[in-house]
Amino acid sequence: MEDAQIISKFADERTREEAFGYLLNKYQQKIYWHIRRMVINHDDADDVVQEVFIKVWRNLEKFREDSQLYTWLYRIATNECITFLNKRKQKQNISLDDDTAGYLAETLAEGSYFNGDQAQMKLQQALITLPEKQRLVFNMKYFEDLKYDEISDILGTSVGALKASYHLAVKKIEKYFASND
Repeated sequence: MEDAQIISKFADERTREEAFGYLLNKYQQKIYWHIRRMVINHDDADDVVQEVFIKVWRNLEKFREDSQLYTWLYRIATNECITFLNKRKQKQNISLDDDTAGYLAETLAEGSYFNGDQAQMKLQQALITLPEKQRLVFNMKYFEDLKYDEISDILGTSVGALKASYHLAVKKIEKYFASND
């Protein structure tokens, strides 16, 4: 079902739940993996996904359609990820980047985040060393294959800044691979 049809059906109280079901079927998995790549832990990702779709349910009627629906969803998901990471930082009262890297490294080592090979695990280990913004931009460009214009709409950042963040992330990942061979 097209996004415009989902929005139209959602506006009608009689078909609201059906429309939301279509929206979930279309976007839930993409949103989950977008969030999971940022928070690593499955249970944390599930919690953040739930918060995202609660916000979507409450606000879809107000969606102005000045951007694409998936852009709006990714913006909500990204903001919820950042909120989640900031809350964890405040709870532990330490630097977000230090907290994120340490927590994510521990989660990656303990969990069954990936079924992939050693190269994939090594890439994830490299990614968790990146600052939050670079990791977010890299994930959206590399894994989700979004265009810079789309990422710009989601993050509210200029295309030039995104390109710089992505380039720096790639260089840091290359350096990580070179120093951990």
